[in-house]
Amino acid sequence: MIIKWFLSHQWQEMKRSTIWQKNLALNLVLGFFIFIMLLYLLMLGLFIDKVLNELYPDQDPVIIFNGILLYYLGIEFFMRFFLQSLPTLNIETYLHLPIKKSSIVHYVASKSVFVIGNYLSWLVILPFAFKVIAPAYSTGSAWIWFITFALLVFSNNFLATYVKRQLVNKPSVVAIFGVVLIGLILLDYFHLISVSAFSSHILGLLLKNPLYIAIPVIILIFTYFLNYLFLKSRLYPDEVVQRKKEKIDSLANIKYLKTLGVTGQLISLDLRLIWRHKRTRTIVYMAPIFLGYGFFFYPQPIYQQAYGMLIFVGIFMTGGMMLNYTNYCFGYESNYFDNILANYTDFERYIRAKYVFAVSIATVSYVITIPYVFFGTNILLINTVTFFYNIGFLSFVLLYFATFSKKRMDLSKGSAFNYQGLGATHWLAMLPAFLLPVLIYAPFGIFGQKTAGLLFIGALGLTGLMFHKYALGIVLRQFYKRKYEMAEGFRD
Repeated sequence: MIIKWFLSHQWQEMKRSTIWQKNLALNLVLGFFIFIMLLYLLMLGLFIDKVLNELYPDQDPVIIFNGILLYYLGIEFFMRFFLQSLPTLNIETYLHLPIKKSSIVHYVASKSVFVIGNYLSWLVILPFAFKVIAPAYSTGSAWIWFITFALLVFSNNFLATYVKRQLVNKPSVVAIFGVVLIGLILLDYFHLISVSAFSSHILGLLLKNPLYIAIPVIILIFTYFLNYLFLKSRLYPDEVVQRKKEKIDSLANIKYLKTLGVTGQLISLDLRLIWRHKRTRTIVYMAPIFLGYGFFFYPQPIYQQAYGMLIFVGIFMTGGMMLNYTNYCFGYESNYFDNILANYTDFERYIRAKYVFAVSIATVSYVITIPYVFFGTNILLINTVTFFYNIGFLSFVLLYFATFSKKRMDLSKGSAFNYQGLGATHWLAMLPAFLLPVLIYAPFGIFGQKTAGLLFIGALGLTGLMFHKYALGIVLRQFYKRKYEMAEGFRD
């Protein structure tokens, strides 16, 4: 009965929200595309045995499919970590009522079970189980195999939720977990271990002996109670507020920022804004995707000489985080932009702080990408020139475009599939970010002068750095022209 009331209250809260009503048309469009995606998944499930027979004509499709399931769960874990919102409940409205605290905690801990991502894979797994596994083994074995996979998906959900919650409480736990996962990926990549063989062997044992289903049951119970115990220890709002305050205040105590004077104070405020709010913090969580993008391209020989694609990758890795910040830096402050206009007097320093912070983000990203030199010195050269392009040219262009922001942003919502606050200028800003450097390089590449083309891109960035005061002056004058229009738009 209690769970029924929780669900009813959550549904009413969502239905009555202004964001739901404003985005009703967008939700309908997204619903249509989701329906199309579901049909594609179902078709894949119905014909995946034929696909596997075409790709691996001399091998058992069951063994091949079992071998890729752990890879799927790994990819799904990362997608959940970066895209899936944490299940929440406004517990303050229930703590004074005669409701068991354990009921509240159980509801929040199990709420993520209803996320649609837990069931999308069923459209592929169910047809495969009863079209391929049932004839080869038995219907009972097919049911056991399917239930095992479903249990592992739910365990994956609870594990991703737990790790994501620990990111704020104990970042070291997340760091250790991430290092272990990356280590397994590298060991598999260099053929020191075989995740595929392990996955195929474990699920193969299950088909021979159904009693092994006890293992995924134990894993599910363990991951669920990890979340339950974590939430139970932080049930009381006073404790949560105190922990958040301690975490946030620690960002203000970075000694280096204090040495930068007013500029450092403004950067410190930006850091706290990013870490306090869900939408901006989600971008930080996605940093490994930006920085690990090279692993999808650099190991492939086909891309080693495709400099146009490698330039795109270099821009994305060394400037992706910077692009997310500079493109929306004024929109992030839309809730109190009027206060900035009323109380700030030195807007030159305000704009300069935005630029210094953007350069700092790009610099950290570039330093982290240096080990990619393992794949070739040309990779380091491309990443270096794209880094200079990002900080010496793209940063100024993005700050200029950011002054056209007029849409208010709700930072309490996640960034995944959230288009609130985005306008046409944000999409246009992508052209100088990703298309322009490739177009600059193209003539040099056609005539076989690849190194000259790269150096020209880097020289463009270095020129911008030499004249950064003049470039910031252009951005500042544009800001003065647009600030009242921006403030008017942010009020809506």
